[in-house]
Amino acid sequence: MSPLAELHDELRTVARDLLGKAPGGVPEWAQLASAGWLGLEVPEDCDGAGATFAEVAVVLEEMGRAATASPYLGTSLGVGALCAVEPTDVVRDLLRRVAGGEAAVAVALTAGGDQVDLRPPFRLEASGGPRLRGEAAFVVDAPVAHRLLLLAADPDGVPVLVSVDQATAAVTPQPVLDATRSLGAVVADGAPVDEADVWRFTDDPVAGAQRLLDRAAVAVACDSIGLAEAMLDATVAYAGVRRQFDRPIGSFQAVKHQCADMLVQLTVGRRLLDEAVAAVAEGSPDAGTAASRAKSFVSAAAVDVVGAAMQLHGGIGYTWESGIHVHLKRAVLDRALFGSPSAHRRRLASHILAGR
Repeated sequence: MSPLAELHDELRTVARDLLGKAPGGVPEWAQLASAGWLGLEVPEDCDGAGATFAEVAVVLEEMGRAATASPYLGTSLGVGALCAVEPTDVVRDLLRRVAGGEAAVAVALTAGGDQVDLRPPFRLEASGGPRLRGEAAFVVDAPVAHRLLLLAADPDGVPVLVSVDQATAAVTPQPVLDATRSLGAVVADGAPVDEADVWRFTDDPVAGAQRLLDRAAVAVACDSIGLAEAMLDATVAYAGVRRQFDRPIGSFQAVKHQCADMLVQLTVGRRLLDEAVAAVAEGSPDAGTAASRAKSFVSAAAVDVVGAAMQLHGGIGYTWESGIHVHLKRAVLDRALFGSPSAHRRRLASHILAGR
C-alpha cells in the first residue's frame, strides 16, 4: 500500500472539484503544476512530491471521469520513464521543468500496433555517431510535447530511452474521433543524437522497459474506469427523474437490470484495477500479469457501460448535448491504446501456458 494512501480521498475530492470547474473541460497547465499533479512521482530532490503511481492513478481516474482534454497522460507516462533511467544531471533538470509546469513530455513505447510485449519502435545505429531510426504511431500527446522520450534498442539490442525534440524526430498529428486526446506519429530517419540524450535504465533494461509498457496500460485503464463510473452515476440519476407512464424509468425492471449489470462490471473492474495499480506502484514481479488482467477487462467493460448509458438515456443519449458521446469515443480509444483486450488476453494465456 502507498504510504500516502490515506490522502487519496482528499486528492480525489480536490481533483474532481478542479476539473469540474475547468472552462471547456481544459484545465490550464500552470494550474496542474500548482496543484502538484505534474510532480507527484518526481523525486523530492527534483522539486517533486516523491509520491508513487498510486497517487497518479487517482488523478488519471478523475481525468477520465471528467473526460478532461489535457496532455497529463503523456507527461505522467514520461515522468515514469524518467524515473526509470539513471538520474543524470540532464534527467534531473527535465524532471524539475516538468514538475514546475515548464515542460510537457511524451513517451513513445510502441510502434503503434496492437502491441503488448516489448519491441522498441526505434533503434540507434553506431555508424557516424549515434543515429536514430524508426517510427511510432498514435503516440499520446506527442504533438504538444516539448520533449519526446523514445524507447529504442542500442546497437547491441539493449533497450534505452532517447530524448529528442521535434526537430530531431518529426511529429505528424493523427486526428482521431476522440477530440479530448492529442496523438501523433513520430518518425526518425537517421537523425543524429547526442550521447548525453541516450539514457540507460537503472536496472535490467528489458524488465525496466516492459514495466513502462505495463504502467501505460494501467494508466489507460484508470482513465477508462473513471469515465465509466461517471456514466453509471449519470444514468442512475437520469433514471430517477425521467418519467414514463407516470413513473420514473428507474422503477422498470429492465432498466434496473441494466444498471445492476453496469455496476457488477465496474465492481469487478475496480478490484482488478486496484491490484494492478498496487503492483505497478510497488514494482511487483507480477505487475505484468496484473496489468493485462486490468486492461483487458476494464477497457472492454468501459465501452459496454458507456454504450448502455447511451441506450438508457433514450433519445437524448444520442445527441451531442448529452455529452455521452464524448465519453463513448474516449472509451473506444482507451480500449485500443497500449494493447487491446484480446492482445492482453493472449499475453495472459501465454503466461499460463508457460507456467508463470
